Amino acid sequence: MATTTKTAAAPKAGRNEHTVTLTDNATGKSWTFPVMDGSIGPKVIDVRKLYADTGFFTYDPGFTSTGSCQSALTFIDGDEGVLLHRGYAIEDLAEHSDFMEVCYLLLNGELPNAAQKAKFEHDITYHTMVHEQLQYLYRGFRRDAHPMAVMVGVVGALSAFYHDSTDINDPHQRMVASHRLIAKMPTIAAMAYKYSLGQPFVYPRNDLDYATNFLRMCFAVPCEDYRINPVLSKAMDRIFILHADHEQNASTSTVRLAGSSGANPFACIAAGIASLWGPAHGGANEAVLNMLREIGSKDKVPEYVKRAKSKDSGFRLMGFGHRVYKNYDPRAAVMRKTCHEVLEELGVKDEPLLDLAMELERVALEDDYFVSKKLYPNVDFYSGIILKAMGFPTSMFTVLFALARTVGWVAQWKEMIEDPSQKIGRPRQLYTGPTKRAYVAVAKRK
Repeated sequence: MATTTKTAAAPKAGRNEHTVTLTDNATGKSWTFPVMDGSIGPKVIDVRKLYADTGFFTYDPGFTSTGSCQSALTFIDGDEGVLLHRGYAIEDLAEHSDFMEVCYLLLNGELPNAAQKAKFEHDITYHTMVHEQLQYLYRGFRRDAHPMAVMVGVVGALSAFYHDSTDINDPHQRMVASHRLIAKMPTIAAMAYKYSLGQPFVYPRNDLDYATNFLRMCFAVPCEDYRINPVLSKAMDRIFILHADHEQNASTSTVRLAGSSGANPFACIAAGIASLWGPAHGGANEAVLNMLREIGSKDKVPEYVKRAKSKDSGFRLMGFGHRVYKNYDPRAAVMRKTCHEVLEELGVKDEPLLDLAMELERVALEDDYFVSKKLYPNVDFYSGIILKAMGFPTSMFTVLFALARTVGWVAQWKEMIEDPSQKIGRPRQLYTGPTKRAYVAVAKRK
């Protein structure tokens, strides 16, 4: 099948003046399809009528060349190392904004003024407590259960506690559900952590900001006051900002696909958490720490760097390079700065794993092989080091990713629900199984 481009008459909304013509070389038949423009980024061929017009499906494993939706939330240019939220560069947001402001931006399309921000922060703060009976749900899990397993179960169960915000056709209920999910996720995550330690749950406090409140719920104990460290709170807030949304990745697509059936928002976010749990997605920063443990000591760094450069070794440096970013991950520069601020604040000088990470970073950034292939440390490399320095176990790394990404999932879900062109997700397939055959009774089977 061949493809040609022609000029059409009047462009429609969202479409430019070009069309693409597909020609079946076997029959000589041709079909023309419109080309759509986004505000920035690649043009898109509108193939919604492809099967109806031609009898063909497209074949695109992983959907890497398929646009599944229109979205005004997040834009990535992997070749140039660009990440924008509603048009704002991630570097600017991480440097000048805070997580609550970014949440408002993703949900509402614009940065809030002072009054809007104060009201939004109030609304989120006063939803941070969870139903008291959820404590009994936690106690049904083993103490050594992975916190992500707990998160999937507890977040999915929220729909059993908050019936008044599950009607997806009611804009007010959608807003309430969105606020509840963003507000309660730190509480749920901290409870999962405390449960794994056998420590009592710590209730949220309304006089603390979002990141500080979360750190207190994780690390405070009833027998002494919790000391707020503004450097750690700021670092936590930046981590949340840098992970807030990342376009149509696996977990976001999962949330949208689940939501396309009309499922309630709590179930959709639980589905996103389950997808994020995969080591190829949200488990990357945990894999970084596991890799560092495998390397073991700074004197072995050159050996492992050499192995990573060999195609036959099967070893690769976790936390270097990115599937989307073919240039430097724009989040990594901010995270690197934050990483060094945290290590300096905590006075971390004799932590072998962190010393090893800094040495690996230095060697890789000076190695011509990694520089030429643009295999720079990514956001997962630095976030793992920061969280380790703060005292989080590796099992909590993906939980924190889920906490931060909740606002992105919620904003994407909300956008999908409000998009009149969206339909229930139903991918097609290339069937390669047996053709129709006759049923044979069990006694006659060989």
